[in-house]
Amino acid sequence: MINLVVFSLQQKFRERIEPNKLKIPKRVLQVIDEELTKLEVFKTGHEFTIARNYLDWLTVLPWGKYSGENCDVTSAEKILDEDHYGLSNVKERIIEHVAVEKLRGTSQGKIICLAGPPGVGKTSIARSIARALHRNFFQCSAGGLSTAANIKGIPRTIYNGTPGKMVQCLKSVGTQNPVVLIDEIDKLGRHITGDTIDALLELLDPELNANFMDHYLDVPIDLSKVFFVCTTNVIEKIPTPLLNRMEVITIAGYLFADKMHIARDYLEKTARKDCGIKPEEVDVSDCALRSLIENYGKEVGGVRNLQKQIEKIYRKSALKLVREDTSDTTLIETARKVSIKESNLADYIGKPINFETKVEKISEQQCRAKVNRGLRGIGYIETNVIEEDKGKEKGKDGLSVITGQLGNAMRKSVQVASTVARRFLLEKEPENPFFANSKLHLHVTGSNKSNEGPSGGCTLITSLVSLAMKKPVKKDLAMTGAVNLTGRILPIGGVKMKTLAAKRNQIKTIILPALNRRDFEVLPQDLKEGLDVHFVSEYDQIFDIAFNYDDH
Repeated sequence: MINLVVFSLQQKFRERIEPNKLKIPKRVLQVIDEELTKLEVFKTGHEFTIARNYLDWLTVLPWGKYSGENCDVTSAEKILDEDHYGLSNVKERIIEHVAVEKLRGTSQGKIICLAGPPGVGKTSIARSIARALHRNFFQCSAGGLSTAANIKGIPRTIYNGTPGKMVQCLKSVGTQNPVVLIDEIDKLGRHITGDTIDALLELLDPELNANFMDHYLDVPIDLSKVFFVCTTNVIEKIPTPLLNRMEVITIAGYLFADKMHIARDYLEKTARKDCGIKPEEVDVSDCALRSLIENYGKEVGGVRNLQKQIEKIYRKSALKLVREDTSDTTLIETARKVSIKESNLADYIGKPINFETKVEKISEQQCRAKVNRGLRGIGYIETNVIEEDKGKEKGKDGLSVITGQLGNAMRKSVQVASTVARRFLLEKEPENPFFANSKLHLHVTGSNKSNEGPSGGCTLITSLVSLAMKKPVKKDLAMTGAVNLTGRILPIGGVKMKTLAAKRNQIKTIILPALNRRDFEVLPQDLKEGLDVHFVSEYDQIFDIAFNYDDH
């Protein structure tokens, strides 16, 4: 009876590999033959179970199977346009990939990292990439890759040994060239170790993963044709060795006009389909949609909250249509329609949410507390005096309290800004003893969960100088730029995202580092329109713009 079971298992495993036997690597075929022999030797027991499970994985993997590649540039472009509005930089990169594959005649693996705030569609873009390339799609979270064992598996000789995530991926998709999405790679975790980073490098890098070795399988697997797409909210949190091997594409977010278009052509269509509603049954007016975006869907660049509100409208509409059908059967045979207008919008989604992203009238916060805007999406830097005393003990002055969501880089930037502000005040008003006699409280607010970068340096200095000199800052002004100890303005990243933040918050004047001029010039014209942009290389220039103005 036992021999019959063994024979049956052997037949099952041989039948699995037979159709694709010529494409399976010789080393793998040799290991399969050895394990089939072990089944006869062990027949039962723990070793038999290990051999059976091992063969189950070895024979089920898609050795040498690749999905047909889409080399039609026009077709790929059409698919990307169907799924997403705008995002020209992402679409262009994928079209380039299709063109290269057509010329080379073979598929290739890449590592693309989509960076941007939540809700801009990074995950759905990855799905569209797979559809455009005619490849299978697999998604996993970076949280599931936080240890080397998650990536490279646990040896089968160890109790509960299992293959790693990529082996599980190949079994799931059935091909060796899928598009694999690693979601939120910036959230790998603070306790990620060096061996985990090494395992990720071996997994992602096309130069290394052609012979990827999973600890459970213990045979090389070719992953060089896998197209890896990673997503992140904060680029700075990605380990440097990984970031150096990625091609980062920034998705800044959407303007009001973009959100109107996305709501009409994408979000509404999806919500209607999900609720089983025909286009003629529900009508959302332009005024209602405009109010929805301005009062309910105002978020940092993305459309996730807007999508939730539109889905809520259509669910309420579906309920209303069904109740009308139930209460009056004559409506089934006649035209029925739900009209959503600005006047009745609250009946479907409640009262507007009070967002705190409205532009504050900073000029009114004159002497007691200084509030200054930094382009961190938008972030506010507030300074106030805790205590002021001419007889204060030496060494007890300065920024006694620093609060807010600050990372280590931002805290260092605060220290540099404090030193530069003191030096600058000494040059402008040598007799002003403010910093020597005052204890200060600095607070950083903003929409970001963690302000890790040094780009708020110039904003910090301006807030401190404004408080010390009792001068209000120019209205409708925002700035960004790292600063060194000599007062030079250093370049920053994310110019498009920060310009978008200014536009979204109706700020007219922005200050950018001179070394970022090129980054601003390549932005779309509609994004730059209506902005008064100043490019600076020294803090003196910021002072002239922020404080030397006619209107108060």
